Amino acid sequence: MTRFDVRDAHRHLGSMPAFPFYGGPAVKPDSRARETIAELIADLDAEGTERALVIPNYGVPDPAVSFSFNELCVEAAASDDRIRAAVWVSPLPRDAERTRAALALADEPGVRALKLSFLLGGNPTDPECRPLLDEIVATAETLDLVVHVHTSPGGASDIDNIGALVDDYGHRVKIHLVHFGGGMSGHIKLVGSRFFSWIEEGKHVYTDLSWAIGFAPRWLAEEISRRGIGADRVLFASDEPWGDHGAELAALSGAAGDGELARLAFRENFDKLYG
Repeated sequence: MTRFDVRDAHRHLGSMPAFPFYGGPAVKPDSRARETIAELIADLDAEGTERALVIPNYGVPDPAVSFSFNELCVEAAASDDRIRAAVWVSPLPRDAERTRAALALADEPGVRALKLSFLLGGNPTDPECRPLLDEIVATAETLDLVVHVHTSPGGASDIDNIGALVDDYGHRVKIHLVHFGGGMSGHIKLVGSRFFSWIEEGKHVYTDLSWAIGFAPRWLAEEISRRGIGADRVLFASDEPWGDHGAELAALSGAAGDGELARLAFRENFDKLYG
């Protein structure tokens, strides 16, 4: 690949306050978080990133922080054609007012996704979350937006729970499963059957391999080659500042090689989904 050939389907914007995670002192692990559009663009230039989907930063267990970055991401997308934006939404009843305000931004220029994460509460299978999930999906369907959702092993973000979104809504909207299940169990469940079964069922499911354990990118590439499907559903993502752009680039490059999968994952799939 040459510089400015790469599209990044998942990185964050916004600087969060330090927080005493896990009972320790207040720390700021996202040390490279960017709080201005100029800083973001400087990173894209330094990396050689042609286009990027920018998502409100999150992790501090206060959803108000992430909601507060929505307008910054929308502004970034409006200011530079290289940038697409996702807005932060929540299915939790207590977040209903803020979520509806976020959905009102969904038709702004450059907005291409609605970001969901259950790390801050709720569960895709919880009946209390279903009314707002229905509203979020309806907005995505109407505006042809992607539902961009975090996965990680265990708890509400486990693929056993997040998979319910694909089962229930994947025939209506495009769903981007971030981190490809997020760990050993998720990788095996997805490569072993579920990812390909969803595609064969006509679900609009996509994924990226940020945070993926070493074996997962190459195994996925092997299964895509063997089965003959799925190359058009994989995207490159750095997850900066929580991930590392260079490391993620090397991992996917090593698995995808320089053929069709690389062309699709690093460029064309992003353009079709978010361009």
